Amino acid sequence: MAIIASGAEAVIALEGNTIIKTRIQKRYRLKEIDESLRRERTRIEAKLISEARRCGVPTPIIRNVTDFEIKMEYIEGTALKNIITPQLAEKTGELVGRLHTCGIVHGDLTTSNIMFKDGKLYLIDFGLAYLDKTLEARGVDVHVLFQTFESTHENHEELTESFKKGYARTFQGAEEVMERVREIEARGRYA
Repeated sequence: MAIIASGAEAVIALEGNTIIKTRIQKRYRLKEIDESLRRERTRIEAKLISEARRCGVPTPIIRNVTDFEIKMEYIEGTALKNIITPQLAEKTGELVGRLHTCGIVHGDLTTSNIMFKDGKLYLIDFGLAYLDKTLEARGVDVHVLFQTFESTHENHEELTESFKKGYARTFQGAEEVMERVREIEARGRYA
């Protein structure tokens, strides 16, 4: 077993073709509260990954869930950030549209959390995901992705336009969400 990533919330290990995501203990929290939070977040993350998959969004297949650990399929692909094109941005829009149609907000929508494998895009890392059908939550989700485009890709305007096309294809309220994204951007500029 090899540790491939370590963050504030979890350690990610790879064993064969299985990812093991373990939520780490926070020593500053009371033990009972810490365990309750980690157990709940682990359960919710696994549930949302499975729910997204049922909604037509490719995600890793969940193999096992325990109190603080999720074992899931390893998507051995390339991070979208390394290969993004307008065509892939459009496909990303379709995926996010399906996700939002199901009422799921990813919470960390970046080109590092989208993998490309065998001609297909997969959404990974649902650690910050939650259920929310509000315009604001969906707008923030898309805004985070657009910020990623802008900070890491020179052709970010083209990528954004391509994303919008795909998003509108699979999400009925796409125009309202894009309007909210513009409001969020304006708030950021004048804050």
